[in-house]
Amino acid sequence: MQEVQDNIFPSEPGLRARKRQETHARIQAEAMRLFIDRGFEATTLDEVAAAADVSRRTLLNYFGSKEEIVLSTKADFPQLIVDAVAGRPRDEPLLDMVEGALGEVAARFQTPETLALTRLIHETPSLQAGDHAKYERVERVLAQALAARKELAPDDVACRVVAGTAVSIMKLAGEAWLAHPEQGPEMFGREAFAALRRVAG
Repeated sequence: MQEVQDNIFPSEPGLRARKRQETHARIQAEAMRLFIDRGFEATTLDEVAAAADVSRRTLLNYFGSKEEIVLSTKADFPQLIVDAVAGRPRDEPLLDMVEGALGEVAARFQTPETLALTRLIHETPSLQAGDHAKYERVERVLAQALAARKELAPDDVACRVVAGTAVSIMKLAGEAWLAHPEQGPEMFGREAFAALRRVAG
């Protein structure tokens, strides 16, 4: 009997996973639309659940809080940076390597949606702590990725210093983008790395 059931429903686990992914994406998309249109504090979880056509209980099975929904939109950011570093030439100087990798990632996120997300986080105190924790993680994985690409020890000091500097530039680039949205963070990043080289030289 089990063999018959397996033949009738061969793709059930895949179907369930796909439905979960679709629900996750729908909740996330509707939440971000409401947060940006109405404001983060003014939007309730019940309103998000209604917009996503799920119950509050179902929503909480995917996200524990409004803050978690927003920060989940950047969940893959550290891995994107790791992948970008892994694709750089191994013989590049560290600064060139990290600037090139961050430039590649920044170009992918230079969209009106990302600008709106950056502004939302910047203007919402309850989101800033989680965003700060994200930057700490990015700094850690970036240093490890640089060390791996250069075949150095995971705690190599030069890689840690360059990673910390790069993350500081990322933060400044986000603030500059909010002040000058027509320019984009990539332009500020290039200017910042050029200034760093002048000072270091």
